[in-house]
Parts: sequence; C-alpha cells; structure tokens
Amino acid sequence: MSERPLSPHLQVYRLPLTAVLSITHRMTGVLLSVGLVFWAICLMAVAEGEAQFVWVQAILRSVPGTLLLWAWLFSLFFHLAHGLRHLIWDTGHGFDRESLDRYAYMELVGAVLLTLGLFVLT
Repeated sequence: MSERPLSPHLQVYRLPLTAVLSITHRMTGVLLSVGLVFWAICLMAVAEGEAQFVWVQAILRSVPGTLLLWAWLFSLFFHLAHGLRHLIWDTGHGFDRESLDRYAYMELVGAVLLTLGLFVLT
C-alpha cells in the first residue's frame, strides 16, 4: 500500500465563496432559460385570447407561481451582478484574495437589494 496523502473529500473540503457563486451562476443561467420558455408561453397565451390569459394569470398569482417568479427575478439580478464582476476581472482587477471575497459579497448584496427594490416598487 502506498503512503500517498488522500485527497480532501466533501466532508473535509469547504468550497471557497467564489466557487459557490460560480456554481450558482450556472444554476441561475438554467433557471433563466427555463423562465424564458415560460415567458414565451405567457406571450402565446396573451395572443391566443382571454381564456388562456386567465389561465396564465391564475398560475402567476398562485403562491408557487409567485415564488417562482421572484426566484426568476433574483436569478436575473444575480446573473447580472456576476456578469459585472466578470467584467471587472476582464480588466485585470480584483484577483487578490480580499477583492475576491469583497466582490463576492457585493454581488450577493446587490442581487438581494435589486430584488427587494423591485418588490417594494411593485
């Protein structure tokens, strides 16, 4: 048996915040894509007539529909904030450890504030 060190496993290794946000960015991209398909269905329902539009309104006004709508909007704002952080990285800035964490927290706070701001305005 060799005396090589074991790789860290999930019970020991903790992902850095930037890695968690990168994974979340991918997940929100998928959620945005699914939401756009639903948006297209909503537009088709509006074009079809009142009966279909009432059906779409019933879905969007239900508790699960409302929660999914706000999750989609948060995903939109999070995806935007993460994209802005990547634009900063494209300039060659923000790669030191302190900046990585600071921008990560700013990204999360920005997405939450934009979502809450939209909630307050509606």
